[in-house]
Formats: sequence, structure tokens, C-alpha cells
Amino acid sequence: MRSRAPLQRGSEVVRRHRPDYLIVLFMGLLMLIGLIVIYSIGPQRANVLNNLFGSDLSDTYFFIKQLSSLAVALVIFVVMTVLPYEKVLKWGGRLLAAGLIACGILAFADWTNLPIAQESLGATRWFTLGPIGTLQPAEILKFGLLVYIAGFLGIKAKEGKVNDVQGTLIPIGVMVAISMLFVIVIQEDLGTGITLALIVLSMLFVSGLTRKNLTMILIGALVLGALMIVIAPHRIDRIATFLKGDSSSTSDAGSYHIEHAKIALGTGGLIGVGIGDSVQATGYLPESINDSIFAIIGETFGFVGLMVLLGIFVALLMRLLQVMDHLVDYRLKLLVAGVFGWFGAHVVVNIAAMIGIFPLTGITLPLLSFGGTSMVFIAAALGLVFQLSRYTVHGSRLKEATNENSRSRRGLGRARYASRSSS
Repeated sequence: MRSRAPLQRGSEVVRRHRPDYLIVLFMGLLMLIGLIVIYSIGPQRANVLNNLFGSDLSDTYFFIKQLSSLAVALVIFVVMTVLPYEKVLKWGGRLLAAGLIACGILAFADWTNLPIAQESLGATRWFTLGPIGTLQPAEILKFGLLVYIAGFLGIKAKEGKVNDVQGTLIPIGVMVAISMLFVIVIQEDLGTGITLALIVLSMLFVSGLTRKNLTMILIGALVLGALMIVIAPHRIDRIATFLKGDSSSTSDAGSYHIEHAKIALGTGGLIGVGIGDSVQATGYLPESINDSIFAIIGETFGFVGLMVLLGIFVALLMRLLQVMDHLVDYRLKLLVAGVFGWFGAHVVVNIAAMIGIFPLTGITLPLLSFGGTSMVFIAAALGLVFQLSRYTVHGSRLKEATNENSRSRRGLGRARYASRSSS
């Protein structure tokens, strides 16, 4: 039986208490919905691939793969709920190094044409591990960057050195720049680059940066993002297609994806066509089982189903904010802020692309899209948050603690749910 010893942070004692089980509920609902959708469209996807490539995939191939990924993700979630968070934070540098090394090995394998590097749609982003499946090292990098910067920036925040350019902002900038080099330039994965940026920006916003420094960082991020688009012709084509809007023809290869996503959403109507009756999943909508699964859910369950799905996403994100606002330790608060940025980036960017208000970036819908690596590491991040929800404090005590320890810090000293219980 685990000890219920108090957590000592300065003059504030935080006793371990009942965690926020709503996090588990919402995560489980999303996983279940994703599993149902994969089960319903898996046979169609397998048939498409068999016809195109002469493979012999069974009707249950994708369902079994997704079920296996879900099982691994749940195990990792449980591990992260019991593994002491202090150890995780202590390993932040090693986790970040592991992510960078894995990305470097993938780049080397791609340049030397080693069979372990898998190329898809002109980009190499995965290791091929034979019967085990594939591994996307960028997900390791996300998790490592999250943990490392939360620990580093949390210490700087406690010391009152968040706005120290030389000692804080430049080291963070270097780590982010190296990560972006691997992800955006070498792997040509702008979607993951956006996620990395929002993970770090979420933590920086909460850390208490001055408005001037925050503004300069945002401007720098926008300039860097524009540069990453300009140097890649295929990204310019996506922007051009997005700007054309509904004036694009479905015969235009660049607009084909988004046009069929809209057709899927429109076909679903109010209550959808029903499980197993999706037309777009039969080969019309690209990446129907991965990046485009939101459109397939709209076709299958209709507007009502999408509203339920969005409600679950919003509810889970709100729980993350509540946990963040009731933590006293700066490192833990920043860690949850980073998870919020990670999860929120995937949800907003993916859905915005599917409904045509953001260019396509190839980013997955968390806990729903087919693919094991993304699900496993998002589950790991949520497992950490679930563990940290045991160490939140009541609003009145939080106000006293933050007024005493971070009176001058915007973000860290602000409680959005000061009148609510955190149990």
C-alpha cells in the first residue's frame, strides 16, 4: 500500500489525496470512441490497401493493432501514475537526449537507406520494427522536451529568473531550435513542430514572463514558422490551397483531401450514416484512419456525435487547467501547462484542418487516430497529470501559498478556480 506522506514545498505542506478520476473517465471515453471507429472502418481501409499494394491484410488487422496500442498505452498510463514524479523530472535531461538521439539515428538511417527507416509520402518519420510495428521518435522528443523544460523553467521561476535572457531564455531557445531542426527540417513534419512550439509556449506563458519578453518570443515563433513554410514548396502549396477555400475544384490534387473531408462531414448530417456505412473510408478520403478520423466520425455519428466528442475534449482540457491551477510546485504547474499545450495543439490543429479553417498539417487526433506511438506518449503525459492531481491544494490555501511565494509572478500566482475544491 502506497504511503500517504505529505509533500513538503517550502512552508506549504501538501498531503496526498484522492486523484481526479474524471481525467481517466474522459481519456477512456476517447479511447473507446477511437476503437469503435477503427473497428468500423478497418475492413474498408484494409481492402483499399490490399487492392493498391497487393497485400493480404485481414478485416480485423487495424482493429487488433489499435487494441494492442491501447493496451500498451493503458499500461504506460498506470506506470506514470505510480512512478514518483520526482524521478521523472530528474530524468528530464536523459529523456530529451533520448529523443534527440533517436531522431538523429532516424535521419542517419534515412540518408544511408537503412531498412529500419520508413518513408511515407516523401517524409521519413518512423522506425520500422518488423512485426512490432513502427516507432515515431518525435513523440519521444515531445515528452522529453516537456519534462526537461518543466523542470528547468520551474527552478528558474522559483529563483525569480524566468526573464533572465542569458540564463533562462537562450538555453530554452537552443533546445527548441535543435528539436525543430530534427522535426521540421529533417523529418519535414511541421505538425509536430507546431506541437513542440505550443508545449513550450504554454509553459513560458504560465511561468510569468514579462509582456515584452513574451511578445518578442511570439514574434520570433511566427517569423520562424513563416520561414519553415517558405523553404518547403509543398507547404507553400498547402497554404495556397487553403487560401483558395471553396473556390478550389475537387480535381485539384492539392484540395482533394480537404474537399472530401468536408463531404464526409456534410454527409453525416445530424445523426450520421451509422457504424460501418462510411463511404469516404472506402478510399475517397486520404488518411481516413489517421489524420482524417474526425471527418469519418462526423460522417458516422453526425453533428450530434461531433458535439459529444468536442464536449469530451473540452472537459478533459478543463480538468488539466484545474489541476494546473491548484498545484503549488512551479515545476509541476509548468509540466501540466505543457501537457495542456500538447493535447490542445493536436485537438485544435487537427479539427481546424478538417473543417477548412486551418491548412492541413498531418497531425493526429489524440487518443482517436490509428497509431501507437502518439497514443502511448499522450497516455504517459496524462498519467503524470493524474498522479499530480493527488497533490493539488484547496483554493484558499493555494492563494495563501502563491501570494507568499510568487507574489510578483503573473500566471504562477493566479488561481482560476479559487472557489472550487480540488479533490
